[in-house]
Amino acid sequence: MTDRLEELPEDWSRALAVVAHPDDMEYGAASAVARWTSQGKDVGYVLVTDGEAGIATMPPHEVGPLRRAEQTASCAVVGVTTVEFLGHRDGLVVEGVELRRDLAAAIRRHRPDVVIGINHHESWGGPSWNHADHRAVGRSLLDATRDAANPWLFRDLPDEAWGGCRFVALSGSPQPTHAVDVTEHLDAGIASLRCHEAYLANLGGDMADVGGFLRTNAAAAGPLIGVELAATFEVVAV
Repeated sequence: MTDRLEELPEDWSRALAVVAHPDDMEYGAASAVARWTSQGKDVGYVLVTDGEAGIATMPPHEVGPLRRAEQTASCAVVGVTTVEFLGHRDGLVVEGVELRRDLAAAIRRHRPDVVIGINHHESWGGPSWNHADHRAVGRSLLDATRDAANPWLFRDLPDEAWGGCRFVALSGSPQPTHAVDVTEHLDAGIASLRCHEAYLANLGGDMADVGGFLRTNAAAAGPLIGVELAATFEVVAV
């Protein structure tokens, strides 16, 4: 990580967060969402899957509705009331035209100024391997944001083309370019992650210590924009 990042522009009104699973936004980006909704910005969430394959000790038909409910509760903590689920199969999301079409449809439907996602790179940094769904959704989201603006693509969709998205901001990237001051909003971000109670109960190690994990990351990022606590993003122009 660089020793200095730019502050993420906040001269916009509406954002759409698009991620693969319930809890994806809560590992860092939700604190920024809490800041933005406190400013009066409109932030909606689109979940590509229900996260039904995310708890090994429970069958998917039980996990899916549970994780949807936990995500809706998590969103409420950070001021988000619009939550949609696209119903793709957890763990088996495929990058390609079908996914791009669904994401372009969501972007045209919500007409955001900014799109929020999470890390689409192969790694989180160091000797790690990113989840296949994250990679597929992240890469397709970048393409779909451009697709949504092209009136000659996906002409059967009900909503008109939308070219008003200024950039895509990806949370958790190993190549961050920008950051957001979340000093006053980290507690809300932590509370939103804790809403994923059933999922967190099956985790171990550092990821289960949600307060410590988020606070450590935010404290490391804060000095990069001269604040106490920050959330980082890789900003991509599309």
